[in-house]
Amino acid sequence: MKKMVRYGVFLLIVAFLAYHSVYFKKLDEVKAGTASFNAAKYAEDFWTKKLTPSLAKSAEAGQLLSLLRSDKDKAFKDHAHALGIGNIKYFLIKGTGKVTEVEENQVLIKLESDGEKPEMRIATEYVFGNVVRDASGTIDINAFSNSMDFNNVSAEINKMIREKVIPPFKSKVKQGDVVEFAGAIELNQEHLKMDNIEIIPISLKIRNL
Repeated sequence: MKKMVRYGVFLLIVAFLAYHSVYFKKLDEVKAGTASFNAAKYAEDFWTKKLTPSLAKSAEAGQLLSLLRSDKDKAFKDHAHALGIGNIKYFLIKGTGKVTEVEENQVLIKLESDGEKPEMRIATEYVFGNVVRDASGTIDINAFSNSMDFNNVSAEINKMIREKVIPPFKSKVKQGDVVEFAGAIELNQEHLKMDNIEIIPISLKIRNL
């Protein structure tokens, strides 16, 4: 009998904890919360107030590549940012490069640097993901009430790049041009590959010779 009583009490405790640990919210309330968030406005403010000022402190591309080869851990520790745990990290970089080839979806450049002078590629068509959003390390995920709003900020940032940064550059750039650039790159710390690195552009300027 005592065993049955103890079992009954145990079930009551489990039921109590389960009830109070589950939070139900109407779907309309969730949708309303997301609808009230203006991702485009947030992205514009982020671009102007946080991202653009961060470019002044971004790593020079050639120097970063040299450091990655000589001391990978220091390069990631000093210059990389990421919001989660994992090997994928993001960097803000800047530099100057000479255009070696203009392709449909990218522009190939050879760095003009005191350090390494490899070829890199500037994305001019497919801009997606969280590279630019996360590269500056200035965005706070805790400021968002849900992941949908957070991801929508990335979408709006990428839209700004596709619509405002790339078109004026892509319409004029040609082989032999010297380009001053600032942008973001993604690297895998555990499986580092430094050839054919893609730059997601934030600022592009064709230097007048």
